Amino acid sequence: MKILAISDIHIDFQENLRYFDNLSLYDYQNDILILAGDVTDIIPLFEKTLKSLRKRFLEVIFIPGNHDLWVQRCQVANSMEKLQLIQAIASDCGILMKPLDLPSLSIIPLFGWYDYSFERPSPELFQIWADFIACRWPENYDERRITEHFISVNEPFITLNTANKFIISFSHFLPRIDVMPYYIPRDKRCLYPVLGTNLIEKQIRRLGSNIHVYGHSHVNNRVIKDDTLYINNAFGYPYETIIAAKELRCIYEI
Repeated sequence: MKILAISDIHIDFQENLRYFDNLSLYDYQNDILILAGDVTDIIPLFEKTLKSLRKRFLEVIFIPGNHDLWVQRCQVANSMEKLQLIQAIASDCGILMKPLDLPSLSIIPLFGWYDYSFERPSPELFQIWADFIACRWPENYDERRITEHFISVNEPFITLNTANKFIISFSHFLPRIDVMPYYIPRDKRCLYPVLGTNLIEKQIRRLGSNIHVYGHSHVNNRVIKDDTLYINNAFGYPYETIIAAKELRCIYEI
């Protein structure tokens, strides 16, 4: 059994959709797919993709990304309602959004958002970052409160008995900024404030994760920090051919 990981598949793009539509219906029937967010904000396409992936893998375990919570093309009041809709669709499709406990391994999804704990945002960022327009939140929810809400959802997962097991956790958002490679251009680092939160990292420490998969940055990377292997295998946009491998990655094998 292989544990495969991918994120940021953005199937709004035909090239991306074609890749996943063409995945074998037979090769992965004994394997588990970690899908770390950003499928699409379009609900019919989201549902179709989850159903398609479920046919191809033994199990699919998913956490939503920021794009999945955009509400401009969905008849919901806010992004919290969109999340509830996503959870219902995932359940109907047989997609997991809670820990998967195997005899020798636990795979644990961690919800999150960003709270500017990596860096303070610039005025320019508020003009260019789509989430500030495409997401909508209940009254009095700022980025800090949104993040704390999602982090609190993880608490029951953190307290599970995972003694003597290999632990793979995953999130859409970055748990720490030092997983970003050194070569990121200075003008791109203006996005660092909206990449994630240190609060996810605190939960990873409590879990004792052996591997943590994350998405969001679109920059594929593999780095060890504090005895945890951090892996980004974002599929990314069609033009991101240098920073993304554009393939499923096996991160562990039983």
